[in-house]
Amino acid sequence: MSATQAAPKARRLAEREALIVATARSLAEEQGWEAVTTRRLAEAIGYSQPVLYGHFPGGRSQIVTAVALAGTDELTAAMSAPGRNPGSVERIRALIAAYLDFAERCPATYEAIFRLPLDVPFASAETPRQLRDAFATIVDALRGLDHPPADAETAAEVLWAALHGVATLQLAGRFLPENDERRVEELIRRYAG
Repeated sequence: MSATQAAPKARRLAEREALIVATARSLAEEQGWEAVTTRRLAEAIGYSQPVLYGHFPGGRSQIVTAVALAGTDELTAAMSAPGRNPGSVERIRALIAAYLDFAERCPATYEAIFRLPLDVPFASAETPRQLRDAFATIVDALRGLDHPPADAETAAEVLWAALHGVATLQLAGRFLPENDERRVEELIRRYAG
């Protein structure tokens, strides 16, 4: 196959893979992850199950991982939206708000990122770029403060854990909605002084 023929084929394969991931995400957001099976995905996109396995040999778990990584890119973009002063308390407020908004808008994707088993290593040199970028966004925001924490990486881990706890409890309906803003302000006070 010539290079001229390979480029369109590679593009078609990438487009099909993106369709599989987008369809899995859509099904999960509408009906929950229990509804995402290779059979239902194949029906939804009009391809056979072997086509799905051709793109994702690991089946459903590899598709969930692909959804999680794509969702992490989206979350990182939201947390690092342009035009925000990276060294301000307002930047921390925007980051916190973006994180909590993402969890609320995309609960199934959030679940894939943070609660479902993923086929990727964490906290290692092999951690995928998407996960490293998300963490770096939080670290950079903390380092940019007028009085940054002495250990920005550990502070970022604790902030991320706090955000995850708040998001999880909000999604589960365990918090009063009228206190949403006060929770954000409390997080800001604790992490940005």
